[in-house]
Amino acid sequence: MRIVHWLFLVSVALFISGIGFIVAGARTAQGAEVVDAPAMTPVATVKQIMNGIVAPAATTVFDAVGTIVNADGVLEIAPKNEEEWAAVGNSAAALVESGNLLMLGDRAVDRGEWVAMSRALTSAGIEALKAAEGKDKDALLAAGSVVNTACDNCHQKYQRQ
Repeated sequence: MRIVHWLFLVSVALFISGIGFIVAGARTAQGAEVVDAPAMTPVATVKQIMNGIVAPAATTVFDAVGTIVNADGVLEIAPKNEEEWAAVGNSAAALVESGNLLMLGDRAVDRGEWVAMSRALTSAGIEALKAAEGKDKDALLAAGSVVNTACDNCHQKYQRQ
């Protein structure tokens, strides 16, 4: 599971770096000729984005904080060090970018509710990212609920088998 988590983090880092290169490449020096941004060609399907990015990222956010009560007592779960908080932050950033990806190209089923729900995922991811950056477990728990609501609302209308 650790290798899968590591591979996911590397994939997210490569994706975010790629976006950075695209943005940097589209910028021009002051006074230089203005160039159109490069055309982006979406490759992944919505299902691949959900299975490869959204589901693992959301699971990381959901599992980051909680309480377990059993016969042995109460166990509080929360990130314990910089590495764990960074992993949650990376997953939250992946949720933000996933919302953007879901609006790209022909992935958007419609320009109404699909876009609104994709933006809701992006907003929920931003909330989780801010909580992780602030190392605020209570805010992260609340953000996890917002992520869950964004996912549930979209799945009720659009999830396909």
